[in-house]
Amino acid sequence: MQSGIVSSLGGSNVSLMNGDVNLASCNPSLLSPEMNNNLALNYVNYLAGINYGMSVYSFTLPGIGNSAAGITYLNYGAFREADESGVITGTFRAAEYALSLMFSREIDSSFRAGVTVKPVLSHLEKYTSFGIAVDIGVSWQSRDRLTSAGAVIRNAGFQVTTYDGETREKLPFEIQAGISRRLAHAPFRFSATLRHLERFDLTHDYETPSGTSGSGFFEDAARHLVLGAEVLPHKNFYFSAGFNYQRRKELMVESGTAMAGFSWGFGINTTYLSLGFGRASFHLAGASNHFSIVVRPEMIFKKFKE
Repeated sequence: MQSGIVSSLGGSNVSLMNGDVNLASCNPSLLSPEMNNNLALNYVNYLAGINYGMSVYSFTLPGIGNSAAGITYLNYGAFREADESGVITGTFRAAEYALSLMFSREIDSSFRAGVTVKPVLSHLEKYTSFGIAVDIGVSWQSRDRLTSAGAVIRNAGFQVTTYDGETREKLPFEIQAGISRRLAHAPFRFSATLRHLERFDLTHDYETPSGTSGSGFFEDAARHLVLGAEVLPHKNFYFSAGFNYQRRKELMVESGTAMAGFSWGFGINTTYLSLGFGRASFHLAGASNHFSIVVRPEMIFKKFKE
């Protein structure tokens, strides 16, 4: 699940430290004390009528570390059901759910480590599948707080039960690493994230027009890279943009590349809540819109008491 800020930065970021609890879903080590008692709600208006969302609540365990719990859902909607002769017999639904239990702890003033345990349930008509996934991450921040970096192992685990007794499938395992740098004397921050470090060639097995398969070294290397940039004119507002080369190469078509692979967004931060929006272009067929809100109930209650 991608929040507004992550989707606007190209869809992947494991190094950004800005106090947004949504970033912990990308790298659990980004969970920090400043996120204590934050509630995040996310909704995505996806393609083809698909909807999904995520909610996360974070809390600090004094003397132990930082924790968060969340749930992610993916609703594919209703489908027409038919028998073998094509006669419509009704409808059925498909959905998937994942529970996230996160924990992070400071190693020292610069380093932090974290882990997320994710029980995953998939429901397709009358069939169900259950699995367990684990994310393990580390992060680092410079003393001047201008540079941060992170690395994460995502979706290490296995499928516990299959849909109908078939062979167990592999989880979408991935290793990511990235770095973010804010300029000291200008309102800009840049991020670079490397995806799928566990394998180099991310191309599919296809034949190019010339008759040769695969791609060159630099083409393969570029497919791992996701770039993001933010304009930070004020502490309460940001504008962001990103570029995902792999997404562009996979989803652009000869009739028109449009803005495939590009993304943008903005956010508003206040003492009591933060609002974020991200729009990611996939294809000529459309784009996805990501809406995020982070509420700080503790600050709201404190204001009422005053």
